[in-house]
Amino acid sequence: MALKQSLSQKLEQRLSPQQIQLMKLLQVPTMELDARIKQEIEENPALEEGKDEVEDDFSNEQDTDFDEGGDDNDFDINDYISDDEPAYKTKTSNKGKDDDETSIPLSSGSSFQERLKEQLHLRDLSEDDYMIAETLIGNLDDAGYLERDLEAIVDDLAFSQNIMTTEEELEKLLEIIQDLDPAGVGARNLQECLLLQINRRQNGDITRYTAKKILEDHFEEFTKKHYNKILKKLEISDDDLKAAIDEIIRLNPKPGGSLKSSSKSLEQVTPDFIITELDGKLELALHGRNAPDLKVSRSYEKMLRNISEGAKLTKSDKEAVTFVKQKLDSAKWFIDAIKQRQNTLYSTMHAIMNYQYQYFLTGDETELKPMILKDIAEIVNLDISTISRVANSKYVQTPYGVKLLKYFFSESLSTDSGEEVSTREVKSILSDAVKNEEKRKPLTDEKLAKLLKEKGYNIARRTVAKYREQLNIPVARLRKEL
Repeated sequence: MALKQSLSQKLEQRLSPQQIQLMKLLQVPTMELDARIKQEIEENPALEEGKDEVEDDFSNEQDTDFDEGGDDNDFDINDYISDDEPAYKTKTSNKGKDDDETSIPLSSGSSFQERLKEQLHLRDLSEDDYMIAETLIGNLDDAGYLERDLEAIVDDLAFSQNIMTTEEELEKLLEIIQDLDPAGVGARNLQECLLLQINRRQNGDITRYTAKKILEDHFEEFTKKHYNKILKKLEISDDDLKAAIDEIIRLNPKPGGSLKSSSKSLEQVTPDFIITELDGKLELALHGRNAPDLKVSRSYEKMLRNISEGAKLTKSDKEAVTFVKQKLDSAKWFIDAIKQRQNTLYSTMHAIMNYQYQYFLTGDETELKPMILKDIAEIVNLDISTISRVANSKYVQTPYGVKLLKYFFSESLSTDSGEEVSTREVKSILSDAVKNEEKRKPLTDEKLAKLLKEKGYNIARRTVAKYREQLNIPVARLRKEL
């Protein structure tokens, strides 16, 4: 087979490093923006916080041609220290970043694993056993479960800590961890977790003993709510079963949650946008921390001037100029990216506010119009992926509470009268129907579809099932109560 050589031409679009940086910044919520800026300042000494109000007398000077065989005379230091105001004005533009800010209280409480280890210190264990038990605790997830196989942990201990042990020894140490507070930690599945808790509650009470037998011998029937089978096998009355189930329901399926770091539980959401209503009109503002004052370091600009003014540049001088220019360049790119982030955030949220104007005025969910990413992308003339990044993990403070931006996006469907309505409206009706249903005979998807049809929403049963799952509502059989 002969090889053939040919020329081909193709057009492809690639993102520049600056565009990639902007895309990443768009995804960062307000709460994390400060940390991101501090990181950039630490990595780039040419970037500083604060306003740059001093005029640069070096901006009109010609840069020294330090690169033989290359032309760098187009470099203008003024390009790197301009700090123009954003094109838009917001209520926060003339405020310091700490003015009227929402605080984020953080506690210095211990982490989930640390508090378990504190209890472990009270047990009489050898040094190796203590290290193994610590490893087991380190493998617990946030809910307090041990989902890794003991065999895998045995291998980890051998390779990482040179501790030789067996699954049997791990099992014994796991029992010690399962004896720590709160009850249920260290379980490998939900059944074991609930049994660990109900076993501690045994005090001779017949109801608690019945609850234990249900979890031990009839767990599958219990989870599937096949109550008739349990009644027959245990030969108990409806009231006895209901009392035992009430006892089980009081158990904690995620015991690790009660030992989570208090810093997480106290952390508050900081809104990225603030919408206020004044005399029937809406006003939008960016949260102050979204518009920080950044500038290029004057000392770095002076450093470049001093080096460039030399009569003849040595090799080390050229390297220094290249380094300084690179840092100045990087600082300017970051400042521009922050400004573009401000503009993009503001214009996107402004479009969303206008699109859902009646909702923001009234707070009535039925006023929410169908809205998809494409609708906003076309208004602000940006790519759908950009709108998605803005909507991701961003919050807006409204007169009716703080809402996740994704909340306002929903698809549309038509009623019998031909009116376009938001799927969120339908989900709201579904949620209310399930909330008010007779729990002894919960509504099936078929009955929910019939109920919606009576209200003018002609929706198939499988669509109802999809919406129900999106609302995290279980099937009718699992909603059944005695």
